[in-house]
Amino acid sequence: MRAIWKGAIAFGLVNVPVKVYSATEDHDISLHQVHNADGGRIRYQRRCEVCSKIVDYEDIDKAYEDDGRTVVLSREELKSIPAENSHEIDVVQFVPAEQLDPMMFEKSYYLEPDSKSPKAYVLLRRALEDTDRVAIVQFALRDKTRLGALRIRGDVLVLQALLWADEVREASFPSLETTIRISAQEREMSAALVDSMAADFEPDQFTDDYQLQLRQLIEAKLEKGESLDTEETFGVPAAESGTGEVIDLMEALKRSLEKKRGGGAASADESAKPAAKPASKPTAARPATKTASRTAPKAAAKTAAKAAGTKAAAQTARKEA
Repeated sequence: MRAIWKGAIAFGLVNVPVKVYSATEDHDISLHQVHNADGGRIRYQRRCEVCSKIVDYEDIDKAYEDDGRTVVLSREELKSIPAENSHEIDVVQFVPAEQLDPMMFEKSYYLEPDSKSPKAYVLLRRALEDTDRVAIVQFALRDKTRLGALRIRGDVLVLQALLWADEVREASFPSLETTIRISAQEREMSAALVDSMAADFEPDQFTDDYQLQLRQLIEAKLEKGESLDTEETFGVPAAESGTGEVIDLMEALKRSLEKKRGGGAASADESAKPAAKPASKPTAARPATKTASRTAPKAAAKTAAKAAGTKAAAQTARKEA
């Protein structure tokens, strides 16, 4: 990693020199634009609308327009802003972590000690650990004064840039102002669905399917060229977008539960259907049952007759004796 900024954390009278690194990176496959007729690369040019000349980046200034008036600000004038020249991450207060709304979170940065001894760095980290709080800081980075949260990730201090309060929009939707009745059964079913999907969050379990499939598409196109068949490549036809409209909420909850439970319970439609005839009256079982019921009395009769004949013969032999 390469440091993007150097400064110091001002923790009261304690000064903690640090280097700042971007903590995140984009893993998306880089694509550029081309002309679909001949594959020519599309280039963007910085062209002046007054003289029609292409302007180099070093000859470009910034401007602000208000009510038809334009104020041009040179780079030197912008750099003269006092906050722009500050290289201090100023700790202004310590707050409980739960008071930070995730909506305000922006980009994250790693902070590395930038001194011969990291003692001041470790001291600040220990202070955050011992008090179980997050430091709210103010700092300037890339032409902007920022609000931030200083927290711990493992043994490293992390600077989390925050949005300013007026940068978070208020949500106001008329559709949510109507009274909606949720039945007790619907709440129970939704809670059961949540329980069936409950788990500990492990980021490594998740993958960016679009980027993986985009890579698969690129490799297939490199191999087959214009003869590419996307259905053959992915094994499925292109998905059709649905309306997402839920017709029967309870039925959707039931089916969702059955799906998460691995299909152990029959669906509502299947349980409502009558059992199939072959399942309730096995063809092979009927003859076996009848044969057994017919054979048993016949066998018993033969045994009885044989026993009766044996008894009669014994009585005759006694009389003759």
